Order: sequence, then structure tokens, then C-alpha cells
Amino acid sequence: MRVLVRDVGHTYRDRAGHAVEALAGVTFTVEAQEIVAVVGPSGCGKSTLLSMLAGLLTPSAGSVGFDGDLPAGRPPTAMVFQEFALFPWRTVQANVEFGLEEAGRPPADRRAIAGRFIELAGLGGFERKYPHQLSGGMRQRVGIARALAVDPAVLLMDEPFSALDAQTRQLMQEELLAIWEQTRKTILYVTHNIHEAVWLADRVVVLSRRPGRVLEIVPVALGRPRTEAMLGERVFVDAVERIWALIKSQARAALREGVA
Repeated sequence: MRVLVRDVGHTYRDRAGHAVEALAGVTFTVEAQEIVAVVGPSGCGKSTLLSMLAGLLTPSAGSVGFDGDLPAGRPPTAMVFQEFALFPWRTVQANVEFGLEEAGRPPADRRAIAGRFIELAGLGGFERKYPHQLSGGMRQRVGIARALAVDPAVLLMDEPFSALDAQTRQLMQEELLAIWEQTRKTILYVTHNIHEAVWLADRVVVLSRRPGRVLEIVPVALGRPRTEAMLGERVFVDAVERIWALIKSQARAALREGVA
């Protein structure tokens, strides 16, 4: 399933009633089974873009859409949020089953499907635990399992690891890549972390400060599966340096404007 973003703009009203242009003329695609990361200064509209693809917002201009066969009953997207967004009164099993329950799947199907993705996320044995009994990394894995359980065509990820400590974040990046190797989902991944974007993605869309526009789409010529040794490769370093060179002045300007 391809993701198509065509000349997208979005304007909203702030608390004072003033029009704020968040995005302007954004165009790019995400190919089937590709991981594309989106980076840019704070306030450049990255999360707004994901919300439009998830159907939570409507573009003020342009269009977002999908190209490819979508079996009946299969949602085009599922979202993994920055906050863990789990139901505290539900167990791991019940959290992962939630989307299937909403879709009206029979209980036996829900249990089997959720069980598969709980195992895939490395959470076997924790089915009856509640969110407060889990570490931050485990809670985020529950969120990923819940999103995958509904079998979306596209997985949308909004800074999913930003609340984690550095070591857990690195481990979760590796977990995500391992899950991708098995599922080959199309993924659009928003992050502030340039190293994370390059490490995970096939291409990185670099947005300007508000209103967000595409400055450049940077290809990442690293092989797959990704290994830690690649972090020292010239290809990795060059991509990080290229993206930082694009963002640095934009981020500084956003900071001066009080956006960051």
C-alpha cells in the first residue's frame, strides 16, 4: 500500500482566533513496504501530517490518500502515539484486542490474533499484566502490538520512543526493525531524532519550520537488515550530516520564534 501526499496544506485557528499555517505544499510518497521518516523543527506540522493520514484532520489544501488493494474490513492506517495511550484498566491481552473488539471480531479470533502479535512484540507471558506493571518499553510494545493486530495497510508512528531513556530507545528501535522484517508493513515514522530517522528509514523527508514545506527527501543507502556496525558507516554519517545541515538554521529560527 502506497501513501500519497499531494500538495498538502493545513491552516488552523489558534486560541486567539488567528489563522496559523501549519503545512504548505507538502508532496511525497511512501512506497509499499517502505519505512519513511519525517523530521523537522518543532512546530513544523509533522504530527499534523500524521493526523491527516489517520483521518483525524482534513487538509485545508491538497490531498492525502492510499494506492493499492485494501481488503474489506482492513483499516488503511493504525497509529502508535508518543504517549503510551493504553487503557489502564485493561490487561495487555485486552489492550491488544481493543481494535479487533471495535471491529466486531469474534472473541476466539480476537484472542488468537492478539496472542500472535503479543508474541511478535516479545510480550509472551505478560498477557495478564496491567500497564502500570510494565516498563516504558514494554508499554510501547503493547501499543505497537495493538496497532499491528488490526492489520493496517500503513503504520503511522508519532515519536513513539521519545519518552524512553536512551538505552531503551535503542532497544526499541531494534525491536521495531525486527518486527518490520517479519511484517513488512509500510511505515511513516515521525521523529525529532535525526540519528533515529536515518537508522530506521529508507528515506527521510525533511520539513522546514512552520509552515512546514519539504526541504529535501534524503535517501538512506544502508542495507537491510540493519546492524549496529552500520552506525559507523560513511553512508550513515553522511545522511545524518546532510539532514542536520538542512534543519540547523530552520531549528534556530524556530527557537527564536519561541516554537521549539
